[in-house]
Amino acid sequence: MRVCVLGGGINGFSCALCILEHFKIKGENVEVIVISEKFTPNTTGDGSAGLWGPYLLGETSAAKVHQWSKGMHDFLENLWISEDAGEAGICLTPVIRVTTTDMPQAEFWKDIVYGFKYLTQGQLDELNRNRAKKFKSGLQFITFTSEPRKLLPYLMKRFQSQGGRILKQKIENIYNFMKIADYDVVINCVGLGALKMLNDKDMYPIRGQVSRVNAPWLYYVLLDDSDDGNYIIPNSFTVVLGGTHQENNFNTSVCPKDKKFIVDGCKEIIPALNQAQHLYDWVGLRPGRTSVRLELERFGEKLLIHNYGHGGSGVTLAWGCAQDVLNILESALNIPQLKSKL
Repeated sequence: MRVCVLGGGINGFSCALCILEHFKIKGENVEVIVISEKFTPNTTGDGSAGLWGPYLLGETSAAKVHQWSKGMHDFLENLWISEDAGEAGICLTPVIRVTTTDMPQAEFWKDIVYGFKYLTQGQLDELNRNRAKKFKSGLQFITFTSEPRKLLPYLMKRFQSQGGRILKQKIENIYNFMKIADYDVVINCVGLGALKMLNDKDMYPIRGQVSRVNAPWLYYVLLDDSDDGNYIIPNSFTVVLGGTHQENNFNTSVCPKDKKFIVDGCKEIIPALNQAQHLYDWVGLRPGRTSVRLELERFGEKLLIHNYGHGGSGVTLAWGCAQDVLNILESALNIPQLKSKL
């Protein structure tokens, strides 16, 4: 069986590796190739902090988000306890989430993370010290960060070490590609590229701008979930300050106004950031969609499985979605007439 994955981001390589390792373990012959115009360090995910947490997923069902995000959390947990944790950039991190409004009391993913609990009034008072606009509610838990600048090279290395191949190539239209490509299965993980490559009108960019600083004394994540809130996410060697979530904005240049909002807002939350050294700014376009598209489309005797539109949750959903892609593929292969052709 010949499988082609379109897209060299975190979801593309999660699917490629998940499929390759599964069929290798079963002793079945499978060839898997990843085709993409861009690979790490030039993907959208490379600029993100890699914090686990469902975010900007439109109308995607909570049940599906729970399933997919748990799949990734379990994957990260297994990596974290392995000898590959450092290479893959996996860190176990305490998280505080606050808001100037009342926070929902039933986070549907709270059973996935560790030590979930709501902040006490005393903890809120401490965070509100010297703040004009007070936080009204908050919660805390422990979860993982998995920096794509480390995780993507790790996944690529693991994929290629087992015979997986990569090819740098620009695909203009997926359906035209299906007509000429000599593959039995194509997995579509092109993210925002689906806007042009499939003419998917449900896709839209969500512009994200962040600043990275050197602040090695910070060891916990702080997220302000208010509409105009900021976030502070430590990585291994830098701290990510954010951010923006501007829908239908294609601008990939750094905006000075956004930078001021980000830096000033984060310094108000944690004044010690006034001592942090500014390193650089980054802008990327998240693949927004009305809901994640993960489904099978038959193309004659070939299979086309769509897996895109992950919004701000590319890392959070990656391995769980890859497992669903594998389940869809295996179900399709169990159809006798299709299996005989492959």
